[in-house]
Amino acid sequence: MLAGCSKSDDQTPPGPKAEAGFVLSDQLLRELKIDTVRLEAVRDELTLTGQIASNGDKTVKVYPLVGGVVEQLSVELGDHVRKGQVLAVIRSGEIADLQNQSSTAGTDLDIARKNLSVLDDQYKSGLASERDVSLARQELRKAQSNVGKSRKQLSVYGVSADGTYELRAPISGFITEKNVTDHMQFNADNVGSLFTVSNLDDVWILANVFESDISRVKEGYAADVTTLSYPDRHFSGRIDKVFNVLDPDSKVMKVRVRLPNPSYLLKPEMYAQVTVSTTGTAQMLAIPAKCVVFDKDRNFVMVFKDRHHIETREVKIAKTVGSTAYVAEGLKAGEQIIAQNQLLVYDELND
Repeated sequence: MLAGCSKSDDQTPPGPKAEAGFVLSDQLLRELKIDTVRLEAVRDELTLTGQIASNGDKTVKVYPLVGGVVEQLSVELGDHVRKGQVLAVIRSGEIADLQNQSSTAGTDLDIARKNLSVLDDQYKSGLASERDVSLARQELRKAQSNVGKSRKQLSVYGVSADGTYELRAPISGFITEKNVTDHMQFNADNVGSLFTVSNLDDVWILANVFESDISRVKEGYAADVTTLSYPDRHFSGRIDKVFNVLDPDSKVMKVRVRLPNPSYLLKPEMYAQVTVSTTGTAQMLAIPAKCVVFDKDRNFVMVFKDRHHIETREVKIAKTVGSTAYVAEGLKAGEQIIAQNQLLVYDELND
């Protein structure tokens, strides 16, 4: 139904003009709102369904570096964390081995230094050959390399002196996935990510487009997003990505709308309705949809000239997009119509 107001009695269809002697009262005139028929570019609207998702470019999965036992779990699902914040502390036998290797490498380095010092003194006294000194220098360089390697490994793991290492948040955001429990024992080879951290300062809306509507969506088209959680709130954005493949099961194509989310109102997995609108080059006469009176399967508007001259005129509505009705026949650009309380005037003239 294309009208803002309607009547459904069985009276004879209204005539094209007001009855002779009809005059709007001062009270009714004050209650009316007058609008003008305008020539506008025709808009098109397409309603899509979809879901809110975290920004994939700002989402990081956190994997354990080596196996072990979770000694301390510092966060829960949904918590907000800052970059560098400790997520979990893990005790690991592999870390203990690395520490032992580091300690052994340090001892080997001390021995290599002493050997080189002794051989150097013996060479000066004629008790050792130059070859012996050269071999001692090679052993020293090898020991220094091993120490450097061990230190780098331990620094990567963030190892503490007691054989534990810490998993830290790589970015600031929310814990959107958690696959670890306190005291859980695991092997790095058979466990996936322990945490997923997502920055929700902006989010993606992934909407479904059926095959028949693919030609009606393009990058840059304006999109109005509503959710079940906030039905009266509209979030405005634009399509910034069209995924030019169809899902083999659902036979739909995805489009993406990126929205700022400073207050974190929009959350991943929320249901979303996306209204995509575009303005073409064709023009038609446009009026507010609520101006139209639907009566006896016909559409009418009240054309206003002055308080003595008001005409009930039948119009043909081509289509209605949002709050705008596009008129194919019955009006001319620049004519004035009653846009509020028009049903009161219609009743006065046609009952």
